[in-house]
Amino acid sequence: MVMTKNVTEFILLGLTQDVEKQKVVFGIFLILYLLTLLWNFLIVVTIKTSVALGSPMYFFLSYLSLADACFSTTTAPKLIVDALSQKKTISYNECMTQLFASHFFGCMEVFVLIIMAFDHYVAICKPLRYTTIMSQQVCRMLVILAWVGSCMHSSAQVFLAMKLPFCGPNVIDHYFCDLQPLMQLACMDTYVINLLVVFNSGAISMVSFLILIMSYIVILYSLRNHSAEGRHKALSTCTTHFIVVVIFFGPCIFMYTRPPTTLPRDKIVAVFYTIGTPLLNPLIYTLRNAEVKNAMKNLW
Repeated sequence: MVMTKNVTEFILLGLTQDVEKQKVVFGIFLILYLLTLLWNFLIVVTIKTSVALGSPMYFFLSYLSLADACFSTTTAPKLIVDALSQKKTISYNECMTQLFASHFFGCMEVFVLIIMAFDHYVAICKPLRYTTIMSQQVCRMLVILAWVGSCMHSSAQVFLAMKLPFCGPNVIDHYFCDLQPLMQLACMDTYVINLLVVFNSGAISMVSFLILIMSYIVILYSLRNHSAEGRHKALSTCTTHFIVVVIFFGPCIFMYTRPPTTLPRDKIVAVFYTIGTPLLNPLIYTLRNAEVKNAMKNLW
């Protein structure tokens, strides 16, 4: 049965309610957001225009950058605008749209990271069959599956959110719409819905993290028979990937695998994976990758 809702809009408290601090938030996050768009756009353009970056690894990296730019766009602009706005409201429909978009592109990033780990595994453990296994058709199919899986995940999130009845308070102690803060406002027992959230978002985050860790263990074990130069190159690539995984999955696991309670540090933790990760990903991949840096120089 679909619950009726009397609340038509929500008030987002943002990161702070201090007027002076809000000005700082506006300036800092505006710069970070613009840098995120610039760097991720530059990576996508570089990969699409460079002949040297035609391998599956860079094909997937371009989609990771696209997901990063879109993921940041789902939350950062609203945070920036609300920092200087007197009326920090978001309509019910806009809230559901933001919930869908943030989970869609966040889940897309999860799946692309898993695909990239699989690509690294095939390149290191099965080098002679790499071109056969990671053909263009397979790469496109993997990306399509990532899009479909992300759509299913985010649709489930919106479905759960639309089951929540809002008949009283409409103040969200957060800077964007997510299920955890929304459940705090619902005039019903949200125990079952929280369990579904844990089995959905929490399970995806935890299982994906474990899959990635296992892939690194297998890769490291297989490197024992490689040359010193080969081990160094493979370890450099895996280290870069591992840094991204820890920065992204750590906060996600913290947020989505616990009871529906809001903590004062939740908003800061959310900043790490909604704004921090999309900003750091292009830096981590480009600063540690000579091929990407050379391709960017040629592009300029």
